[in-house]
Amino acid sequence: MADYFDKIPYLPERLEGLGRIAMNLWWRWHRHARGMFRAIDPVLWSLTRHNPVELLRRVDPGRLANCAQDPEFLELYDHVLADFEEHLTTTDTWFSTTFPEHRDQTIAYFCAEFGLHNSIPIYSGGLGVLAGDHCKAASDLGVPLVGVGLLYSKGYIDQKLNLEGWQEGTDEPFDPTLMPLVRLAGPDGSRALAVIQTSGRPVHVGVWQLDAGRIRLFLLDTDLPENHPDDRGLTGQLYRGGEAHRLKQEWILGVGGVRVLRALDIHPSAWHANEGHAAFMLVERVRELMLEGASFDEAVADVRARSVFTTHTPVPAGHDMFGPEIMEQVCGDYCAEAGMSTDQFLSIGRHPDLDHGRFHMTAAAIRLSRRVNGVSKRHRRVTQELWTSLWPGQEISHIPIGSVTNGVHGGSWFAHRYQELLDDLLGEVWKARALDPAMWDRVMELDDEAVWKVHLELKESLVRFCREQARDRWQTLWKEAAQLVGAGTLLSRKSLTIGFARRFATYKRADLLFRDEERLRRLLTNPWKPVQIVFSGKAHPADDGGKAILQRVWQATRDSSFAGRIAFVEDYDLHVAHRLVQGVDLWLNLPRVPMEASGTSGMKSAFNCVPQLSTLDGWWAEGFDAQNGWAIPLSEGDPAAVDAHDHEALFTLLEQEIVPLYYDRDERDVPVGWVQHMKHALKTIGQRFTAQRMVTEYARDYYVPSLEGSHEGDDPPYTPEPPNQIELRFNGDEGEAGAEGESGADDDAA
Repeated sequence: MADYFDKIPYLPERLEGLGRIAMNLWWRWHRHARGMFRAIDPVLWSLTRHNPVELLRRVDPGRLANCAQDPEFLELYDHVLADFEEHLTTTDTWFSTTFPEHRDQTIAYFCAEFGLHNSIPIYSGGLGVLAGDHCKAASDLGVPLVGVGLLYSKGYIDQKLNLEGWQEGTDEPFDPTLMPLVRLAGPDGSRALAVIQTSGRPVHVGVWQLDAGRIRLFLLDTDLPENHPDDRGLTGQLYRGGEAHRLKQEWILGVGGVRVLRALDIHPSAWHANEGHAAFMLVERVRELMLEGASFDEAVADVRARSVFTTHTPVPAGHDMFGPEIMEQVCGDYCAEAGMSTDQFLSIGRHPDLDHGRFHMTAAAIRLSRRVNGVSKRHRRVTQELWTSLWPGQEISHIPIGSVTNGVHGGSWFAHRYQELLDDLLGEVWKARALDPAMWDRVMELDDEAVWKVHLELKESLVRFCREQARDRWQTLWKEAAQLVGAGTLLSRKSLTIGFARRFATYKRADLLFRDEERLRRLLTNPWKPVQIVFSGKAHPADDGGKAILQRVWQATRDSSFAGRIAFVEDYDLHVAHRLVQGVDLWLNLPRVPMEASGTSGMKSAFNCVPQLSTLDGWWAEGFDAQNGWAIPLSEGDPAAVDAHDHEALFTLLEQEIVPLYYDRDERDVPVGWVQHMKHALKTIGQRFTAQRMVTEYARDYYVPSLEGSHEGDDPPYTPEPPNQIELRFNGDEGEAGAEGESGADDDAA
């Protein structure tokens, strides 16, 4: 348990448990805990963007003294504290009862980013948010996971749009004293727990611990006085810098992460590399075994038997490759001590079709992991097609890459008010039955008028939030009054509100709406059935194409002919995302098929009874059932023809089905047909797309076989005949090459 005394200097003795709760992100998915912190000072809770550590540091001590004497507050506090202690100490968890023989083993989960709460900005989007939800669900289920990532002292980017609408990122270092982070020290008191060699000199690696329920997350940091000035900034910012900088970050994550776990006396029996950024974790374990006397082939076989790899994108830019010169510069004589030849090392990351001189992180992760998966059924098929060259002559359907469709964490994304409706219908015990699909059938029994009333409250909250965000930025950043309009100050709670919020990448096609601006204008400004659109999202700092699309959207917010019905909310993060997925009427997703691996933002909106309109890509390809939203039919042809088809289908659905249904009201002013879609959306997510369901699949089909060190394929078998395009041979690694007989897709949008 992280110590809070140096962060929260004063608490009444009766309320000392507040500090322990604030220092563990468990509070984030316990609605009564959030209500408790809000009750201390609702205004300060809002000003701190729901950060309990900062709240307790800034709140008037007199207010805390009053809370310590308030019977109503104390009753809530005692209830929350009891739930907190039970969560941390119970041994009767789903994992321990399902797999009692593995309850004392550990699974290491490596990822380049983790999105657990907006107060810890070490994520850029969907990959990080998915990793955060994975950890929270693992805590709920008692899966013995430890996370390993990097602490980016300047986060990702703080988005600012200039007067031309071009994205400019600012680099603002965060204050760790306002976060539930504790720096760990080695046995000798040193802040460096591990040392790696890179670019010919040692780099000392420090560690911060972040607790999320039962899960400990270890975040690596090189900003130590022992390091060369050029190395102190290596963990400064996520996904920034050139090729060498990026390689060093992944070297620190993989090699440094394994060594830090050893220094902490943590010895995992299974290892999960979440995306190729973590592939050096696998390589370092091969090196360890060779230092202990294993041959290269023996070490590779053992590492593979205990390793899981998840790939999250078919987009080429999402798969890191590093040239031989950069590899030599950064990695140096890494192999020599273990007796691993340079050719053996480089062959692990050699892609048989692409640039043979470059080290391909995804290829390395696939070769060193016996169990490989995509993040949806469609994405599994796409990934099999992408990697046929590693299994020459194998039928695509038999390439041993499985799928675990992503899910979202209900406790983190499910609005309180909707949870209270389920409390009224089923009692709070419904949460204990969340893995039972039959329980979610009961959602359809919720009263239509009650569901609609909650939705309007959340929508009103979104409108207020946009106005307050605009007010804050007007005070601190903006120079033109037109920026106020573009931020959503003219939004109405009565208009059909569409949400489009995600990373601004070209394949996500935010600009598809603007292909025919006059048609869009007619749709938005219809005085009888008005529509409004709220955009938010960041482009990657190096993606000028994505920035250009964002700029086009921004320019539309300033066009008076749209009557203020297009808004862009700047600086998209988890705090903004919660407001949007809860407050819009319709979630819009327009990826060009098959580029979206999963797309979890639509799941988050559905958890708040918001139906989705999307192309049949990612999770929507398996989740759409014609009752929980709308789908743009698949089309074929070149990109221009596909865009034309999808644009026409999009507007036809909006004009002929979606808008009329939304405005079709009964005598209570309730759109009964629309509310049916809302309830079906929630039912679908609860039954099939929760993070708890996702983690149970990982545990059953991937983690447990890895904990057992299984060299055999599972049912279905995930064990490939090793690639024979390179000089890398795996002794005794034969097995059937088969996998699930389903095709589908997935990616991860925040």
